[in-house]
Amino acid sequence: MPLSSAPPASLKVLFATSEIHPLVKTGGLADVSAALPAALHRLGVDVRLLLPGYPQVMDGLKNKWVVATGIFEFGEVRVLSSVMPDSGVPVLVVDYPPLYRRAGGPYQDAHGRDWPDNALRFGLLSRIGALLGSDASPLSWRPDVVHCNDWQTALIPPLLYYAQGARAATLMTIHNLAYQGIFAPELVTHLGLPPESFSMHGVEFCGSLSFLKGGLYYADHISTVSPTYAEEIQTDELGFGLQGLLSERRQQLTGIVNGIDAHQWNPASDPYLAADYDAAKLGRKEANKSALQAWLKLDPDPAVPLLAVISRIAPQKGLDLLLEIAPALLELPLQIAVLGSGERSLEHAFLKLAREHRGKVSVTIGFDEGLSHLMEAGADIFLMPSRFEPCGLNQMYSQRYGTPPVVHATGGLADTVVDATAATLKDGSATGFVFEPFSAPEFLAAVQRALAAYGKKKTWRTLQKNGMGRDFSWEASAAKYLALYRSLIK
Repeated sequence: MPLSSAPPASLKVLFATSEIHPLVKTGGLADVSAALPAALHRLGVDVRLLLPGYPQVMDGLKNKWVVATGIFEFGEVRVLSSVMPDSGVPVLVVDYPPLYRRAGGPYQDAHGRDWPDNALRFGLLSRIGALLGSDASPLSWRPDVVHCNDWQTALIPPLLYYAQGARAATLMTIHNLAYQGIFAPELVTHLGLPPESFSMHGVEFCGSLSFLKGGLYYADHISTVSPTYAEEIQTDELGFGLQGLLSERRQQLTGIVNGIDAHQWNPASDPYLAADYDAAKLGRKEANKSALQAWLKLDPDPAVPLLAVISRIAPQKGLDLLLEIAPALLELPLQIAVLGSGERSLEHAFLKLAREHRGKVSVTIGFDEGLSHLMEAGADIFLMPSRFEPCGLNQMYSQRYGTPPVVHATGGLADTVVDATAATLKDGSATGFVFEPFSAPEFLAAVQRALAAYGKKKTWRTLQKNGMGRDFSWEASAAKYLALYRSLIK
């Protein structure tokens, strides 16, 4: 049964995650893992992070000390304690070098291949998370709630379900249902689960072991990162085989839109910009456009609209649509800037487009934090045509930076961008351009609407100021999570 002894003011939360900005990042989960615990910390929650001991984590955290050791079937595992350097949030690190201390990324090697022992790597992370949330914890600090994030920590709820004695409540957050942690069934007992857990009412999924299914089945509550995505994942189209389970648990499913770090993403004080600005000084935005054109070797033309993309280059992000409409767009006086990495075939297609349209198209493969900030500030229009998007962050950064986005009406994009129509422009709520259904003609039409609005300076300024006036800070979202935690331990 979940613990309920701690008063709300001293609510204790273990936030288990596989990546965190700025130590190790592959996507939006890292940003959420940094910002949400920091916002909870500011609200007075006694929150502690649980991370794997990757090289980036071990090197990035200073003043680490051992707080627990345990012998597992493969050797001694240490739990280290430290503090996040920027937020002051306490961190617990699972230190087992044979599984975590290796070159490459957190999930894949340098050649983009999944680590063959990912089940063991994240199974161990889950086992430590469950241990710390149980009566058997070696620490005096005991969480009231263990907050699990995506498949890499999703074995914590089933492990706690089968643990002896009192346990913490569990919240399972889906950041992207498409990634489920599917492994061979014979690993079940190796990961500390009893054989009876491997059934359709448990961790079994189509004959395999599914980390995420286990988390969704056994967690006390499920959340995901926007209200619209919470509805979408109960459908055949976006349920990825788990729609039935999620529909059955709809009463324990909550959608909470992610926030953004309003201190890090603030055009009035952003150190990466050529000129800071706010809604009252939008003219200063032009200096960033000039700086961006110079950085990317685009033609130095302040009048031509500059369209930006910062994204994983993958079909999920709908960038095949951008390639499809690019010939039509490039007949117009505009520029396109792309930053990201992903599928090689799409990368090569964008690089070819840039070679064929030098000065008009720029493609940067990889990720550059400073360039991403300058692109948000220097671009005029941001493109985000995702097929599905659980929440998304760049559409919120773009609005904060006065760069109206063009988005597909899905997930968090539908929840955070208000389409510019005659009615929404009149009532002051319009912040961007939304298209549906998902198709190249509809995307092109939305971009054309944005370009037409860009040509009307008064309308464009209204759109920019509307977006810059939105509150996307983490405080509101963190307060909703805090209320959810409290409901779980009652």
